[in-house]
Amino acid sequence: MYFKFTFCPIILLLWASLSFAQNVNVVIHGAASIAKTDDNFVCVTLDWWPAEKCDYNQCPWGKAGILNLDLRYGALINAIKAFNPLRIKVGGSLQDNVVYKVGEVSSCPNFMKREDGLFGFSQGCLSMERWDQLNRFFNHTGVKLTFGLNALFGRNGSQTEKGLWIGDWQPQNTRDFMQYTISKGYKVDSYEFGNQLSGSGMGAKVDAKQYGKDVIVLKNLVKELYAHPETQPKVLGPGGFYEEKWFNTFLEVSGQGIVDGLTHHIYNLGPGDDPNMMNKILDPSYLNQVSQTYKGVSDVVNKFRPQLGAWVSESGGALNGGSKDVSRTFADGFWYLDQMGMASTYDQKVFCRQALIGGNYGLLNATTFVPNPDYYGALLWHRLMGSTVLAVTKESDPDLRVYAHCAKKKVSWLWWSSTTYTHPSAARTQHNPAFAHPCSSSDPRYAWYSPTKLPNSQQTYP
Repeated sequence: MYFKFTFCPIILLLWASLSFAQNVNVVIHGAASIAKTDDNFVCVTLDWWPAEKCDYNQCPWGKAGILNLDLRYGALINAIKAFNPLRIKVGGSLQDNVVYKVGEVSSCPNFMKREDGLFGFSQGCLSMERWDQLNRFFNHTGVKLTFGLNALFGRNGSQTEKGLWIGDWQPQNTRDFMQYTISKGYKVDSYEFGNQLSGSGMGAKVDAKQYGKDVIVLKNLVKELYAHPETQPKVLGPGGFYEEKWFNTFLEVSGQGIVDGLTHHIYNLGPGDDPNMMNKILDPSYLNQVSQTYKGVSDVVNKFRPQLGAWVSESGGALNGGSKDVSRTFADGFWYLDQMGMASTYDQKVFCRQALIGGNYGLLNATTFVPNPDYYGALLWHRLMGSTVLAVTKESDPDLRVYAHCAKKKVSWLWWSSTTYTHPSAARTQHNPAFAHPCSSSDPRYAWYSPTKLPNSQQTYP
């Protein structure tokens, strides 16, 4: 296998089904870029789920939610500091069920199981004492923060259409929250308006025209409270699953210059209890299907031109906490790295992994804080892959995954493969790489389900 490139690419190879030695010609086109990501493309989420959140007869969240996560653990702090900086989005399914204890809000209830509540829970609350703790933590670890706002505040559930929330968004609680945040000098890079309320919604939905009107209210509020444009947080939305008609309608109503970044979610592996999960991850034709979503979002961005382009503001691969047998293992990297590579080629500026910690898809173990294999994939991408995305052409093997970016600091390449293949081909370049990092699992017999990854044949520990 031969690689030819003009300047400073990093090459990421994802081997999907190569099981015998063969020659493949790969050409990196370095004369011009095909896309450009944000410098902090790698992003992770912190979610609101309480310990009582259970799916598929398991409760994998423990004390990993925003309200009960112990922020003092050195392993957690060091895992974030390693990115220098790491973009974190605070949000998730329950964010539209969170009130902020500030201003006129005096009661601050905890999330409780409630059958008729949003996602089976009652309303929860973020106290300003906890907000202070979180911001000290974010400041200490150098986090670049996106905060997901409650976009259902003041609305009511429709009596005629299940899941639809009607009425105007009431911004007073958000206003008080922002004023407190500003008074404390806390830095927020961006605010995302609502979670999975677009299209058919997840648990709840809002009409596209109504959402468009309300996001204008939010934008005007941000401009009013943050007087200096250089410190003004960006407004993101809608943070849900892409549906063409809904996305186009809300952007037509809101108009240009309101939404700074168009955000959407990707869970292309389906439910976390799917026994076919491993086959999906290792099937290139299946992984290719999500490209239609990326293309659709890119088309909308090209039409309406939001300043920050498109973001994947949440993606955990498998829904409802991820897959207990796959999401925390070596095998999941074939989905995760492929998604980041594919998203980059479609000019998606940011890719937020659900989650930093919690569920089965957390980058860190929810109990021990020990990194799962995908943590290292995220860290390698962040440190090596620059923002300039290059075109790649290849011959012979349609299942070979190749993505190329200009390096952040120096010419380098990353080879991601598995030792389970019978005769993996050799990879060679025309120049001596400054960095070579083959990654494989600890034991070929158990490679796919291994919770350990061995860069350069050395065991990895935090």
